[in-house]
Amino acid sequence: MFLHGFKIELRRLLIIFVICVGYGLLFGLQWWLLFTGLCLYLAWLFYQMYRLNKWLIRGTDAPPESSGLWGEIFDNMYKLQCQQQAETENLQAVIKRIQEITSALKDGIIILDWRGHLDFWNPAAQRMIGFRTKDQGLSIINFIRDPKFVQYFEGDNYAEPLDLQSPRHSSKQLQIQITRFGQQERLIVIRDITQVHNLEKMRQDFVANVSHELRTPLTVINGYVETISDNNKTPAWEKPLQQIMQQGKRMSLLINDLLVLSKLETTEAGHNQKELELEPLLISIKNEAEALGNEKQQTIRLQCDEPIRILANEKEIHSAFSNLAINAVKYTPDHGVIDLHLWKNENHVYFSVTDNGPGIDSKHLPRLTERFYRVDASRNSATGGTGLGLAIVKHVLLRHDGELKITSELGKGSTFTCVLPLHTH
Repeated sequence: MFLHGFKIELRRLLIIFVICVGYGLLFGLQWWLLFTGLCLYLAWLFYQMYRLNKWLIRGTDAPPESSGLWGEIFDNMYKLQCQQQAETENLQAVIKRIQEITSALKDGIIILDWRGHLDFWNPAAQRMIGFRTKDQGLSIINFIRDPKFVQYFEGDNYAEPLDLQSPRHSSKQLQIQITRFGQQERLIVIRDITQVHNLEKMRQDFVANVSHELRTPLTVINGYVETISDNNKTPAWEKPLQQIMQQGKRMSLLINDLLVLSKLETTEAGHNQKELELEPLLISIKNEAEALGNEKQQTIRLQCDEPIRILANEKEIHSAFSNLAINAVKYTPDHGVIDLHLWKNENHVYFSVTDNGPGIDSKHLPRLTERFYRVDASRNSATGGTGLGLAIVKHVLLRHDGELKITSELGKGSTFTCVLPLHTH
């Protein structure tokens, strides 16, 4: 098509040239007539450009009628204009559809630009945070001022969501998840978890209250059972009393562990933290484990690569590390070997407990830190455990920004490793 228009334009120029030269030779004014013909052609070109510019300004009209190269230019530009208009309409339809979808969502959706300023939000986010139309372009921190959110937002680690109190309604609890996309833009999803939060609070209160209420009567029962057992002169009652005492002690341990978990869940992280020297703590834990495993004649070895200090709650860290060591003693057979190892790198402190016990099938590893989860239900009575030890370890490490890693192989033993951030102030 373009070549066809170009040929027409060349033919037009050739006709003007022939006419001007012919009349120029006839009248002896060929140069003047050539110059005049050229000027007329340039005037015609400028006129076509004027028509093109006027048409582009109007934008919506059909293109001007023309022939040759300019006719093709008008037609091609009109086609591009129609295509662009169709794409714009499609895009507007998609945007409208997205707006309808986000408007129907119960979760709040917020889109931030690369600076962290408001670009878009749906009605749910408007209700939860209280945005107004004039707020577009403002920083999100102007509306959610909670220090935990500011730290989460600026920390650039969005692997886990953040739970916090609603900035508008103190009775509501929100969960915020940030995701990066595009050119350093961010998508924030806000979910109202008030009901879940209240149910969890009720569960925590129930466990704490029941545990406290059971502790006193159980102490009384255990005391009377011990007294009766000490004064028992009837052989037939000896075994039943021993079983009652054993189960009473197990129930006391269970209640104590439930109270520890309840305290970990309800108190603020960072409570009573101070610089803690780990080696003396581990020596104490090693002595406790040796006393517990004395009858099994186990070998417990402690290796501390160097003196290490961390910022931590001593009671909580002792509880976590001790639980791992005691578990190893319980599940490692007679004459087994248990290694306690402490070391660090540039960013983290590591404490591992390795045993040569029966090991754990890999399918059970993801659920080991769940409350009361048992790989083998029969092990409960065999070891006297409560099923809450690893749950306590997990909660303690989470409160110290750490994690628990577990590796195990059937028949070869297990390794439980605590990973904690290396900061002392």
